[in-house]
Amino acid sequence: MRIGVVGAGILGLAVARELTARGAEVTVLDKEDQVGAHQTGHNSGVVHAGIYYQPGSLKARLCRDGVALLREYCAEHRLPYEEVGKLVIASTRGELAGMQRIAARAAQNGVPGVVVLDALGLREIEPHAVGVGAVHSPHTAIADFPAVARSLAAPLDVRLGLPVRAIRETASGVEVLAGRTKFGFDRLVSCAGLGTDRVAALAGQPGDVRIIPFRGEYLRLTDSAKGLVRGLIYPVPDPQYPFLGVHLTKRIDGEVLVGPNAVMALALEGYSWSKISLKDLRAIAAWPGTRRMAAQHWRTGLREVYGSLGRRSFLKAARRYVPSLTMEDLVRTEGGVRAQAVARDGALLDDFAIDTHGPIVLVRNAPSPAATSSLAIARHIVDSIF
Repeated sequence: MRIGVVGAGILGLAVARELTARGAEVTVLDKEDQVGAHQTGHNSGVVHAGIYYQPGSLKARLCRDGVALLREYCAEHRLPYEEVGKLVIASTRGELAGMQRIAARAAQNGVPGVVVLDALGLREIEPHAVGVGAVHSPHTAIADFPAVARSLAAPLDVRLGLPVRAIRETASGVEVLAGRTKFGFDRLVSCAGLGTDRVAALAGQPGDVRIIPFRGEYLRLTDSAKGLVRGLIYPVPDPQYPFLGVHLTKRIDGEVLVGPNAVMALALEGYSWSKISLKDLRAIAAWPGTRRMAAQHWRTGLREVYGSLGRRSFLKAARRYVPSLTMEDLVRTEGGVRAQAVARDGALLDDFAIDTHGPIVLVRNAPSPAATSSLAIARHIVDSIF
């Protein structure tokens, strides 16, 4: 069986690896000149343990399965993987109920080792942190997802610099025009991330959700301040949003990130305010869900934009948990863009979303923890094919 995969991010490469292991002849197509060029190469590197996700959801199940598969893959290929642990801190008594909900979800999802700590207990884990209580997930880890992507790609047939221009179903399968090259496949799997809507439209399946790009901007701690954070320090998340709020994240390279915020980008690949695409903006604005989302969440949106324009709001958020931080401890660093699916009614999709239309499989929504879950998502998709 000949199968094409659109997208050479960590998810597309994981799907291609799984297909190859099942005996398929696989070709991966991507418009960029390197693998993992977008979401894979622009994230904090956290391997999520599964404490947040709705029990019974694809996210909950595939995250837990994905952690085990990723840990095993990194060990086998000698890739960095470090269990640094995560604290989800309630900074006020009003957040304790939300913290307890996180602990209950972790238990329902089978996350090992999770405990609830009081104010003194959390300081044993993070001596410079403060709060009235915390959930501690000791097995939450960090990894180098771009390195994982390069490792996954090494044995595969990956064709870079080939943007998909046309897709046509035929009696025998699917024809794909990528760059100036025509490919014939029995099946096609799209893991196109920020390009999801374009590929779906080419396949004649625009669907009932659209990708809205949200830019996540980060600061990092200076060398003199990095010692204030041992692992991962997160707030109790707002249940209205699939974003986790500004947090402090130790990376596999030793840097410590502060962020991200979540502002709507002005282009699908809008990594800065200066990157603007009128074509992308017209498509985003034309989607009814965009307007309904804006009407529901404009106050939060304005707050995030304000935070994007300066370091002060990042500092304020971070000092709720590490009060000794100062403005001099923070410097700008690279951010990323999240491909977030939004429904027609303005709802932000929280769970993974995957559709199958004849010989074509479309991954519609695969935000965090997609990198953590990538090997498990791949098995889930490939099980539907074979």
